[in-house]
Amino acid sequence: MTRRTDLALEARELFAASTGEKTALEGVKATDSEREGFPVTTVEVLDETGAKAIGKPVGKYVTLTLTGIENRLPQDFDRAARAVGSLLRELLPGEKTAPVLVAGLGNRDITPDCIGPGAVKYTFVTRHLVKEMPDQFGTLRPVSAVAAGVTGSTGVESGELLRGVVEKVSPACVIAADALASRSLSRVCTTVQIADSGIVPGSGVGNSRAEISRATLGVPVIAVGVPTIVDAATLASDVAAEAGQADLEPEALRTAAKGLLVTPRDIDAQVAALSRVVGLGISLALQDLELDDLTALLS
Repeated sequence: MTRRTDLALEARELFAASTGEKTALEGVKATDSEREGFPVTTVEVLDETGAKAIGKPVGKYVTLTLTGIENRLPQDFDRAARAVGSLLRELLPGEKTAPVLVAGLGNRDITPDCIGPGAVKYTFVTRHLVKEMPDQFGTLRPVSAVAAGVTGSTGVESGELLRGVVEKVSPACVIAADALASRSLSRVCTTVQIADSGIVPGSGVGNSRAEISRATLGVPVIAVGVPTIVDAATLASDVAAEAGQADLEPEALRTAAKGLLVTPRDIDAQVAALSRVVGLGISLALQDLELDDLTALLS
């Protein structure tokens, strides 16, 4: 489990590979399906046995694989946004009219880390409209959003900031959008994970911050993340394994590659596109609107 990943799908794969398990993993259930033509894998961590095995909290982790999105066709991004929206909606607690807070986590000044702030730009914020003009907008769900920033630039932990906002706006749940780490280059910028277990910002790059979950905020937290980087030691270990050097472990390489993360060369374009997919997906999940209407409202 020394290979770094934020994806429950990969953590389950790593456990199976490390133990040689061929049967179902106790405490973990996995199912495959499809949404808008994209493959979906749902990993459910059912109890503490499963949580200990794969290193993820109890909860449901839905992984959407955006096959073909590298072609960058507009219709593919639209399908991806609709898929994110429908999968997220299935995890939302409470009534359709319950208020929701969207939190964009990450550093807007570091390209691979600005999925969260970018997604907030495409979130249809309605709390003020519903409050001030109920006759015109009363049928919309009240949605507020905040781009929390990072401790290095604000001096405030994202979790601390969100606790204050939650106390003020009293949402039924929080949707936290963030960049993630994968153990595989093939899943970087082609995968969206939606989890109802909350999130620990920075955990995938060895810089864990305060946990953001029901336990810390007092309301359910749904995390929506896109892997944008791979830990260099993890990548080197996998490449070595493919070359027949399977006995090399990431910890043996980590000293030489300390702090080194790998990301695609066109990460700016990919993050911009995926931030739009995540933001529109969140908005589609929260409001009964078609994508064309939503895009017109946001423009």
